[in-house]
Amino acid sequence: MTAVLFDMDGVILEGPQTHPQVYADAADAALAELEVDPTASQRRDFRDHDHERIRRHCQDLGIDLAEFWDRKEAHASSGTHERLRSGERGTYDDIDAIRDLGERTTTGLVTNNRHETAEFVVDYYGFDFDVVRGRDPTVEGYERRKPDPSYIEEALEALGIASGIYVGDSKKDVTAGRAAGLETAFLRRPHNRDRERPANATHELESLTELLSLVSSTDSS
Repeated sequence: MTAVLFDMDGVILEGPQTHPQVYADAADAALAELEVDPTASQRRDFRDHDHERIRRHCQDLGIDLAEFWDRKEAHASSGTHERLRSGERGTYDDIDAIRDLGERTTTGLVTNNRHETAEFVVDYYGFDFDVVRGRDPTVEGYERRKPDPSYIEEALEALGIASGIYVGDSKKDVTAGRAAGLETAFLRRPHNRDRERPANATHELESLTELLSLVSSTDSS
């Protein structure tokens, strides 16, 4: 039986990433809570993820990097969840294939998005993954994002398996999946329709529904 692990943004959730405004609002909220007034240039950096610049600004403003980062991540999760509840960001119309697949094999969710948001998506949309792993809400957790295979490897360890397929929509997904010892499936979506297939992708999919026959053929081989 083949385990299938999925990326989240661009695979389940529409669009390849969290909207930048979510992070901008999250950074502003964190700074307000910490009662600091950065310059316009500093504020632009706080809204981004360049932790070395953010580290310097935190030192200049007398605030703790870890505390700012934690608050920013928490507000980003809240903002993301609200966009999902309101329908401002939706899901792709083929995600029922993931539920169907879960009835016949082990499935998991491994994403660069925050772990809190990964768990929210699973609960909100009623998925039944065997393992869920998002990034830790720390600077160190951010540095371990794909193409680093760490989170995929942790998911595999939690499942007690060493083989399977990782489904993603980007080159870094394919790189991370292969580094973790998995086959990879490069999923075509509107945002990556014109991109070249990653050279080391094992499979290429036009829809998640193709996984049902792919897994069946893999299991029988």
